[in-house]
Amino acid sequence: MRLLADLFLLIGAAFALLSALGLLRMPDTYNRIQAGTKAVTLGALSFILGIGLLYPEWWAKLLVIAGFILFTNPVGSSSIARAIHLAGIQSWQRAASDPQALKAPQEDKSA
Repeated sequence: MRLLADLFLLIGAAFALLSALGLLRMPDTYNRIQAGTKAVTLGALSFILGIGLLYPEWWAKLLVIAGFILFTNPVGSSSIARAIHLAGIQSWQRAASDPQALKAPQEDKSA
């Protein structure tokens, strides 16, 4: 049981790390919200499962915490995304940072 709990704790840590990397690497706020909420939700639930396996007497409290996380993370991220949209912040466009990306590919006339 200890090994399985440690595995879930490790998976939770990996998702938390990936979420932090996503917050740093994503190009705009909308993408950062995705990285910050979905990966953290999976990481937190994995943490909770691992802790529940280590301390079985805490399951009732952990289920309440998991339910709270599952309810508040989507609502919070949607509220933040809506507020950003209403503030007029545009999403990232590849063409704005790389004008070469919109050009049509050149046909190969040698063939």
